[in-house]
Amino acid sequence: MATITDMKKLPLDALTIGRGQIRLRDVAAGINELAQSIAKQGLLQPIVVAPAGEEGKYEIILGQRRFLAHKELGHDTIMAQIIDEKVDEIEAKVLSLTENMMRRDISRRDKIDVCTALYKKYGTIKDVAQETGLPPKEVSEYVKYDRLRPELKELVDRDEVPLNVALRAQDAARITEDTAEDAIKLAKEMAGMSGAQRDRLARERQDQPTKSVDDVIESAKERTQVTQILVTLGAGAHRALQQYARDEGSNQDDAAAGLINEGLQGRGFEL
Repeated sequence: MATITDMKKLPLDALTIGRGQIRLRDVAAGINELAQSIAKQGLLQPIVVAPAGEEGKYEIILGQRRFLAHKELGHDTIMAQIIDEKVDEIEAKVLSLTENMMRRDISRRDKIDVCTALYKKYGTIKDVAQETGLPPKEVSEYVKYDRLRPELKELVDRDEVPLNVALRAQDAARITEDTAEDAIKLAKEMAGMSGAQRDRLARERQDQPTKSVDDVIESAKERTQVTQILVTLGAGAHRALQQYARDEGSNQDDAAAGLINEGLQGRGFEL
């Protein structure tokens, strides 16, 4: 396993940003602020580099934003920790993801990229979860991104629709002709629905495939009567519900409603 064996100042022109960086979008966002912070306080954490193959050249594994901030400041060198051997792209992505998860939030799309790459390498959700530290449920959704039609990928990339909602909308659209228009309409409408309304829409779509998408949407909105109840949970159950909601990419209300619905249906009750 690669280890850090040296730390010293390296010239910026000897460095290149590695392909294994997890943060591929909005990389330059806030660089001016970071540069000002470094100018005032200095570099608090060295970047991490590995040999690039050419003598005297290094690939940045961790710290591309710190590198860009140094360029912004006009510095010639930067303090770097040096790994003793070349790191492959997948290993670099894992290192980058792990560091960035402990620092500034990274975009969902960047997480999708690294989880998809790892899934193609290992082939199991469990292995990807172990490598990244992400919940298996979250990894499972990220690797399903590739099966979304392009129009729905765009909605997810623009943060207009959550990934789990886009997947559910696509499944609902495919019950009939599966047109892009229907898939987009379902995704946008479902994004603004409660969990109970989404469940109703999915059931009606399955039970009445000849019904138009507009009619199914209106029916789901009209027929779903929502009753708010107050439930008292112990600290452990509350923590578990919070974690479950995070894993599902949902809020606590919808997560709790979903669990109650599943429990009642499992006991044979008609909802």
